[in-house]
Amino acid sequence: MKTVVVKMGGVASDNLNDAFFEKISSWQEQGYQVIIVHGGGHYISTMMKTLGLEVEVKEGLRVTSDETLEITRMVLLGQVQPMITTYFQQAGFHALGLNAGCDQLIQGEVINEEQLGFVGQVTEVNHQLLQTLLTKKHIPVIAPLGITAAGQWLNINADEVAWKIAASLQAEKLYLLTDVPGIKKESEWLKEISVTDIQQLKTEKVVTGGMLPKLDSAQKALMAGVKSVFISNTIDSFGTEIKFATAG
Repeated sequence: MKTVVVKMGGVASDNLNDAFFEKISSWQEQGYQVIIVHGGGHYISTMMKTLGLEVEVKEGLRVTSDETLEITRMVLLGQVQPMITTYFQQAGFHALGLNAGCDQLIQGEVINEEQLGFVGQVTEVNHQLLQTLLTKKHIPVIAPLGITAAGQWLNINADEVAWKIAASLQAEKLYLLTDVPGIKKESEWLKEISVTDIQQLKTEKVVTGGMLPKLDSAQKALMAGVKSVFISNTIDSFGTEIKFATAG
């Protein structure tokens, strides 16, 4: 089964236009099954500010207290996911909103509770559930949340969830969508980089903030067998492709 995993950020979720859905249709016509992982940081931050709560981010990850976790769940599952699935359904696709509580879809563990609170990383993905849905031509739309073995919900970076899902299904393509058209060095948007370039881009501070988890996720996905990873602001352009080695 050929699979494409697309991670959409909160801002990218506003841009579900005709070109986006034409690309999804094109992939399906080529025999690809599609999975969407959605973020929602923009909406979560807006809600927290509305409620007078401080937004704290460390190395691209949102520090997540009990209160922040509840707001995150509320926004992702009550606002962002229904919005995305509605757009897909209006465009004629069989979209299905899923979360960590759906047959243990995403199992996780806390990264560092003292520093980050209830921020987690993925330990296991129920890929059998996803394969069953894909066989029936559904498009899973998945929120970036996990649950520990003890039943604690976790806020997980959406790029991390996306690459773990892509790896579990040995996806052909992984798109990490963001609000910029790729990785920029000086005044140039890079068409491709190799995994060996990543550390240098970090050291030189070419890549900072929220782009750091994206590069880490791209590298891990390739190492785990995903064939190609793209960082872009749209699925109808390649943006920056990350490969094991650049040509030449």
